[in-house]
Amino acid sequence: MTPVNLLLIAITAIVSYLAFNNRKLADRLILWPPAVDRHRQYDRLVTYGFIHADWPHLIFNMITLFFFGGQIETVMVQLSGSYLTYPAFYLGALVVSILPSYIKNQKNPNYLSLGASGAVSAVLFAFILLSPWTIILVFFIPAPAILYAVFYVGYSIWMDKKGGDRINHSAHLAGAAFGVLFLLAMNPGIFNHFLRELSNPRFGLGG
Repeated sequence: MTPVNLLLIAITAIVSYLAFNNRKLADRLILWPPAVDRHRQYDRLVTYGFIHADWPHLIFNMITLFFFGGQIETVMVQLSGSYLTYPAFYLGALVVSILPSYIKNQKNPNYLSLGASGAVSAVLFAFILLSPWTIILVFFIPAPAILYAVFYVGYSIWMDKKGGDRINHSAHLAGAAFGVLFLLAMNPGIFNHFLRELSNPRFGLGG
């Protein structure tokens, strides 16, 4: 059982649905830097991750969280003995993944960001650290998780520099890094596990 992950999915789905139909709610929860900078609405550094731009954005993030978040929750409970570790990790990922964008756009009244992608990236990359050769579906195309990770990082860096597609690629990168570092901080021995797995390819379906 992975109750916290399922609860996070349920809360995100409900809040996103409510925000789809309530512009005032969406405006209050979205990451808008001047609201944090001028009005001290620091909760926006977390609440932005519980609303989404549209149904495909929400569904993609929640499906990814469903398949990989439960496994990471299980590992973190085993390592720490507490069900509080995973939600702390997830909420921390939301904050850390958005910080580079917030700092860069702190005085920009035209900047907005929303969605759980940064935290989902943290979950996914924590999973890749544990099972780098697991086959995952990337737009319905099977690929080893480690190869997806390399492509994902390279593409995100390129698109972050290029810009223009309204996707917060820096949040994806910061979230991915946070996921890896958090898990290694919990158990540094996981790095040796990752190297052993990497040197011994074994393909299997994730989830």
